[in-house]
Amino acid sequence: MKRKVVALTMAALMALSFGACGDSKGGSEGGNAASVEIDENSLDYQYGEGVTFHSDEPVTYSLLYSDHENYPYKEDWRIWSAIEEKTNVKFDMNLVARTDYNDKMSTLINTGDAPYIISKAYDETPYIDGGQIVAISDWVQYMPNYQKCVKEWGMEEDLKQIYQSNGKYYKLPGMWEKAAGGYSLVIRKDIFDAAGIDVTELEKNWTWDDFVEALETVKEYTGADYVWSDQFQGDSALNICAVQYGVTAGWGVSNGTAFDFDKNEFYFADSSEDFKAFAALWNKMYSEGLLDPESFSQDNEQAQAKFYRGDSYVMSVNYQVLADMMSSDKMQVEGADLYMVVYPGGPKGHLQCETSRLENGLMISKNALDELGEEEFVKMLRFVDWLWYSDEGQTLVQWGVEGETYTKDADGSIVLDSGIYYNGINPGAEKQLNVDFGFGGGVFSYGGSEELRFSKFTEGERDWNQRIYDNCTPRELAPPIMADEEQKEEMGLIQSPLIDYVNTSLAQFISGSMDVENDWEEYVSQCESKGSTEYIEMANEIFQNTKDVLGME
Repeated sequence: MKRKVVALTMAALMALSFGACGDSKGGSEGGNAASVEIDENSLDYQYGEGVTFHSDEPVTYSLLYSDHENYPYKEDWRIWSAIEEKTNVKFDMNLVARTDYNDKMSTLINTGDAPYIISKAYDETPYIDGGQIVAISDWVQYMPNYQKCVKEWGMEEDLKQIYQSNGKYYKLPGMWEKAAGGYSLVIRKDIFDAAGIDVTELEKNWTWDDFVEALETVKEYTGADYVWSDQFQGDSALNICAVQYGVTAGWGVSNGTAFDFDKNEFYFADSSEDFKAFAALWNKMYSEGLLDPESFSQDNEQAQAKFYRGDSYVMSVNYQVLADMMSSDKMQVEGADLYMVVYPGGPKGHLQCETSRLENGLMISKNALDELGEEEFVKMLRFVDWLWYSDEGQTLVQWGVEGETYTKDADGSIVLDSGIYYNGINPGAEKQLNVDFGFGGGVFSYGGSEELRFSKFTEGERDWNQRIYDNCTPRELAPPIMADEEQKEEMGLIQSPLIDYVNTSLAQFISGSMDVENDWEEYVSQCESKGSTEYIEMANEIFQNTKDVLGME
């Protein structure tokens, strides 16, 4: 048939070497990008940047689908007919309960029985050596909407985070235009105001030292036993604070390393002087009775109960938790004014905690390439490209069909139908966007423009994210440690007991059972004896051997 789309020629596509096209930016050290001879004038489908993918003939692609118990799969969901109407594509569903998804995915991949599209993958690394997953970085030049996102949002450095030791990547990640979301602290603003603390002004450039002073003022004003009783066993707050000190802790502890961009090398941050200052800060909050000692052991419900009844005035949350607190009217104190603050900065600056613009992603089974052949495989990739990476496809899977589930106001903003609930929007509505229609679920709806992201937020969540953008500086992404399987195993044998020791020692420093001053040298010595120096030497050796792939000299 006659070619219907001329938005991007093949020559132009091949010129866009973001992702993997055989150079240092492409991450194809292990081989050249795929090259398939395709007659662009005789395709039986339409595709292109900003063009709706549509196959002339009906086509079906197999899909591994993670079925969420809160919005279980329905065959008659509107999402399926909406996709088919647009593209002439249907899915052959392989349904797996979310709780069993990872195990089932592993089994299917390892036995060579995986569906063509594996719709949700967090860690692709275990499946690479088996050869059952396509090195998708060799094929992204055929995906114009994906390439558009990479180019316009400057995603090249972000994609390096998923490079494997051969310089390729095996997962198509969800990509966001900006990093956002995350966790912070909710405070009783009415109490802080009464104590004379203008948090809305202070948060613009405050540090953790400023925050401690504010807690001290609130404690003096209220006479409370503790100002802050935390949930998440303190792991969220430790992580947030650690970012501002250039160290790692809590949910973000990982391997305890940081990257020195001036020296172009890794170092063990969790035995540095910065970590010592970080531990001293938390010991101060603990020893002065600002922080409830039970914060590190109580379950979330216990922490919330203290906050709800007015026994504490600070608690870690994400915005979804806060929205639930407010919409469900859980506060038991009359006049309680809840405010999610911009987290404080520290010695390294007032830094944005969230750095990654990559979400979980999808993998493509080698079965798709083997059974479809190269030309039909490229056709499938162009459908994937439209559904997961085009503005039209992302809006469809998130919000549904315009005029049915949503409309647009005068400035083009999404307005969800008033009879449909989603993510704090239209509370009390009879229907739910994900439960009743299949839109806005976790299998398709991740990644997109800042406009699309903000369309999912309530007014309060938009305000909080905007304050983060206005007051915090984005962090530079550290390069990945591109270890091969043998190196990963060797480093893992060091990392596990080493980080266990770091976590245990931090808890003891905070509680005072280890003294930050008197026991510090012994702590550093123990980190070294448990392999911190060896780990860093390996990390830097791997970095030196792979920095050309990363484009770092």
